[in-house]
Amino acid sequence: MSSDDPTPADTDADADAGPFREEHTVRDKARQFVLPLVVHIEKDAPPARTDALETSARAVLTMLSDERSLGDGIWAQAMRDWQDARIRKVVRRARGAEWRRAEALPGITVTGRSAEVRVFPPVPLDGWPKELARLQVSGTDLDDPEPPAPADPTAPVLWLNPELDMSAGKTMAQTGHGAQLAWWELSEEERIAWREAGFALSVRTADPAHWSELSVSDVPLVRDAGFTEIAPGLTVAVEGHGRAGALPKRSVAAAD
Repeated sequence: MSSDDPTPADTDADADAGPFREEHTVRDKARQFVLPLVVHIEKDAPPARTDALETSARAVLTMLSDERSLGDGIWAQAMRDWQDARIRKVVRRARGAEWRRAEALPGITVTGRSAEVRVFPPVPLDGWPKELARLQVSGTDLDDPEPPAPADPTAPVLWLNPELDMSAGKTMAQTGHGAQLAWWELSEEERIAWREAGFALSVRTADPAHWSELSVSDVPLVRDAGFTEIAPGLTVAVEGHGRAGALPKRSVAAAD
């Protein structure tokens, strides 16, 4: 998915709306935290790439909305510390006993059609639990067995920059950023509706013409700082986040 750098899927993003607009110098002064995500990848049954990207985005939303992340919840201070600094996300992979050890740590597992992603409360950049710090990011990438179906026009869509070639781990971090930007744009009522709809969303690669339109529009845009894999620039555009409030209810596939 990326190199063997200790935090190869870190993505420091700015955006046209929300807390990402704070000056870098201000955010850099705070202690840096990271949101860990672990994707379950068995050698003989890897998840489809698009499903992993969408499941990662929903995992971030699930963590943001969990009662333990809010108010006086047990994860709330860590969430505040994380969002006061750079909004880093790191994606690692696990299989077999590694996955079982990761599942034993406090967190939430979100399940897609073929993907399982476990998201954990933020940890200091230099203070990873050993069970997660030993997990690898390199060595396995993901593909789609068949081309993804067209994006659901009734739900938010996270559009990927067609000019970029990012690893699965890097892209999962980026879709997490896009989902978080959408979340920050919504009212409390819209957030509740999106959660009750199972955080329905699609991730697709935009065609060049559509991307050109999105990149100069007023939709939430993720800007990568260029610390890993790619040069600084736009990676994800969020279209239709306002549709979240009108989605039908459905169950959420998440477990502690």
